Amino acid sequence: MKYAILSDIHGNLEALETVLAHAKKNGCEKYVCGGDVVGYNANPSECIAIVQEMDMPCVKGNHDEYVADENMDLATFNPVAAAAVEWTRKQLSEDQLKWLNQLRYLRLIDSFSIVHATMDGPRNWGYVQTRMDAAASFTYQTTSICFHGHTHVPIAFTEGLDVSDAFLYETVKVEKNKRYFVNVGSVGQPRDGDSRAAYVIYDAKEAIITLYRLEYDIRKTQEKIRAAGLPERLADRLSLGK
Repeated sequence: MKYAILSDIHGNLEALETVLAHAKKNGCEKYVCGGDVVGYNANPSECIAIVQEMDMPCVKGNHDEYVADENMDLATFNPVAAAAVEWTRKQLSEDQLKWLNQLRYLRLIDSFSIVHATMDGPRNWGYVQTRMDAAASFTYQTTSICFHGHTHVPIAFTEGLDVSDAFLYETVKVEKNKRYFVNVGSVGQPRDGDSRAAYVIYDAKEAIITLYRLEYDIRKTQEKIRAAGLPERLADRLSLGK
């Protein structure tokens, strides 16, 4: 079984369509989303519709939560992100807002789990950036693999019998005596200095996780952001991958 694991779509329709076409071409049979379907970019409604139509298992991200709940305090968001949240709320139907609000924070998908941020506090939106951060999540991880997003930076953390590690990756061979906490990067707003959309394919039969980076029509996405009146910063950063 091949799974396409994507996260942090953030309303970027061009990137999402590119990723889905690539996953289909490469034989993916199931699709899973690590949250933040909305936020930042100009096609939140369309991206939600695709995830729903594909019946894609999805967990809740922080932007999903803040968009869905108008009572959420945006004081913890920077002004650009807050502006995007407020704009996005106005673009969605009541049914779409309800769908976002009902997403779970953690899901088990066959033999692996998925969460947006951390396993130890999935509702607190903490960032996993170091081995120490990952160690807290491993304490609560009951599957050999957990996929996550949130930082928009693809990095893998491992926990073995004698050693733990953190590393950037292109492929990961899953070993039976280890656990893995794998960030799949961002489809719609990469932040690792690479502007290409990121997602992974998990080949469960071969026990291999592969990261893919894909070119998409960034200029079209940027034009939509500007036309929508969203902050210019959101368009500019897509070219930088930051």
